[in-house]
Amino acid sequence: MPLATIPVSAYETFFELNTGFIADHTDRHCVNYFGYPVDKMIMLICCIADDTTREIYVSGCLVQPDTKLKSFTSKLLCFEKFEREIHENFKIDYIDHPWLKPVRYAGNRSDKSKNIASYPFFAIESEELHEVGVGPIHAGIIEPGHFRFICNGEQILHLEIQLGYQHRGIEQLFIEKKTMLQRITLAESITGDTVVGHASAFSYLWESLCGFEAPHDIHFSRLLALELERIAIHTGDLSAVCTDIAYQLGSSVYGRLRTPIINFMQEWGGNRLAKGFVRPGRNQFPFTPELAKRLNEVFDAFEPDFDEMSDEISKLPSVLSRLERTGVVSMDDTLAIGAVGMSARMGGLNRDIRTSHPYGIYPELHHQPIIKHHGDVYSRVQIRKQEVKQSMKYLRQLIHEIPLHIAPDTRLENPKPDSFTLSLVEGWRGEICHCAITDAKGELVLYKIKDPSFHNWLALALAVRNNEISDFPVCNKSFNLSYCGHDL
Repeated sequence: MPLATIPVSAYETFFELNTGFIADHTDRHCVNYFGYPVDKMIMLICCIADDTTREIYVSGCLVQPDTKLKSFTSKLLCFEKFEREIHENFKIDYIDHPWLKPVRYAGNRSDKSKNIASYPFFAIESEELHEVGVGPIHAGIIEPGHFRFICNGEQILHLEIQLGYQHRGIEQLFIEKKTMLQRITLAESITGDTVVGHASAFSYLWESLCGFEAPHDIHFSRLLALELERIAIHTGDLSAVCTDIAYQLGSSVYGRLRTPIINFMQEWGGNRLAKGFVRPGRNQFPFTPELAKRLNEVFDAFEPDFDEMSDEISKLPSVLSRLERTGVVSMDDTLAIGAVGMSARMGGLNRDIRTSHPYGIYPELHHQPIIKHHGDVYSRVQIRKQEVKQSMKYLRQLIHEIPLHIAPDTRLENPKPDSFTLSLVEGWRGEICHCAITDAKGELVLYKIKDPSFHNWLALALAVRNNEISDFPVCNKSFNLSYCGHDL
């Protein structure tokens, strides 16, 4: 949309408008809220999605840097991290924000005097309580993040999660790098386990910005890759959950089953993590009848073992005792923090971009999100199991009729000037949002990324309250949130 068509109002009106959109509507949520410099002022842009009408309300407000403002968060908790980021970047002081701390300690933050070594962790003074620190260096291959627990014996009273140890400056790199290959490579690197999700979000955004209507075969291949990525990561996470409760058989079987899925990705496009698959304006690796036959063979071998293992963990008492009623997040808390993706659907909140704001050929599938209602580790495990089955069903259905490959004659080098574009994709973790703004020459002046983890890290902190500290690993893995997707 033309940048000039975004309504810009005074802050009081901007505040009432955007908090009012969400206040009494469980089917609306904030998909992005950010600021950027405009002529020594800060332009705030807020994007609210309506999951019923499929509309996105975009509004703006010009404010002075170093100003004091009433916080959206004082009225709705779901804005807390967005406003903390704006505060960190532009030194805007939200006078009634309940938790106004830096989010990332990025290299371009406004106040360099604040550093991660002196992060102001919440503390409780008591002789009966103790603190436990985990990280930021972990024993596994996961990325750096610090977890500070306050415990009464073995019981967790409070967990505060501090990220911000990785500063790639990836949003700024989107502006600095000028070639398509550089930018799509950046998109593939936002979160290493969501290569297809972020590359698709960038590609749809760039195509929209250039007025390009992707042909059917591009949508087809992207959907296949997105759902294969979902199958692979969910299966690997089921293995990791079994590892964290010392169920070795489940760990081994699910771990083995992930391999043929990612190996098929390599057969299809030459990379097991799907790097190089998705490109704006073209279908890099058209799907073929031979690949369809091979994928059916992979699924035929995968499905019986997956079903048998899933049946086993659904009835084994020693497994269920660790998963059921562990790491519960209530529906009220899920709504309050604005959770997305699986972290929303685990507690009964129907939030899935494939249904609410469908893209590509998802409308043809009539997708029905998998919804659970207990908000515990077992609900998150059930969603993973059922989404794997659902994705396999979709792919078996789609590859019966492979669309004709069309090679469009375009290089997408002329993005529209003075424009705002927003792209939403449902990755395996949940809602991915990319936003871009161009100047009068069509050059990027802002590229804004939101991984679903940005919403959902607070869900993990709430999930472990009143659980034993030994339950933290399985709670953590049942969400499997991204560190680098948060730090950017």
